[in-house]
Amino acid sequence: MSLIKKLIIFLFILSFECAHLFAVNTPFQFLRFNSNARAAGISGCFEAMPNDPGAIFFNPATISTVEEKHFSATFLKHVLDINSGNVVYVRQFEELGTFGVSVSFTNYGSFVRADRFGAQIGTYGANDIVIAATYSNQLDTNLYYGLSLKYLYNNIDKYNSSSLAFDAGLIYQIPDSRTNIGLSVLHAGAQLSKFIDYYEPLPLDVRLGVNNRLRGLPLLVNLSIHHLADQTNNFFDKFLNFSIGGEFYFGEYVQARLGYDNQIRRKAAPQNDKQFTGISAGVGINTNSINVDYAIAQYGYNTFLHRIGINLDF
Repeated sequence: MSLIKKLIIFLFILSFECAHLFAVNTPFQFLRFNSNARAAGISGCFEAMPNDPGAIFFNPATISTVEEKHFSATFLKHVLDINSGNVVYVRQFEELGTFGVSVSFTNYGSFVRADRFGAQIGTYGANDIVIAATYSNQLDTNLYYGLSLKYLYNNIDKYNSSSLAFDAGLIYQIPDSRTNIGLSVLHAGAQLSKFIDYYEPLPLDVRLGVNNRLRGLPLLVNLSIHHLADQTNNFFDKFLNFSIGGEFYFGEYVQARLGYDNQIRRKAAPQNDKQFTGISAGVGINTNSINVDYAIAQYGYNTFLHRIGINLDF
């Protein structure tokens, strides 16, 4: 067994064995919003999505399948004054494998600074930045692996923290079946420096996804089981964290998307007022030179997240 195969197996075993050590409550939840507009339109069912550089945030192995549109950029309009975005560039080298770089940011806007008597004495801000380098290559026939190394920098007023994390993933493209299966471990790592007095955990995420392009019907069906490392009352509750999504093709250039995230539906809104919480939708316009995508998702009462993204060769 090669060194790379041993490393991949070790990383996945380590993540499952240590999953119970990582808490869900963490100041690094912004990592879970690293998504492109296409993925958001189908509720994040993207671990097994081929030929899309934005899938790097869900499974680093997917960049080995990118054949065109090697550059991706996304902007997220969050709630209040929170804005976020990311850029990705992927390049393949025939004998070396596929390399990718990505930069993500989140800006939380401006906050009022007050003294102990409540008097306003100015403002302060908060920002998050993630810089990542990714490598992917073929592990076996139709089976690819990927690894990402990420540096995180967080700033809140005069306090800051830095962290180091990695992502690992596998994607298998079943021959002649239009089916892809992806498995990934995301955000495994730790802080290098703490904010004040103690270290905070990173939001470890273990994800499993599958998609299938139906024969005789212009529809790509996607299923994802995610947040498998989250703490739950019992083991089987982990499988309630699932998403399903469909991508419909209208001719050669237009795609419509619809998704449902059961975890968001369960946790982001009260039982008596869920409305369309957990539902997402989107549209994509694909041409030979550029892809443009838009997505909207509801996260609780009157809370909507909007994403717009582009993919192109750069």
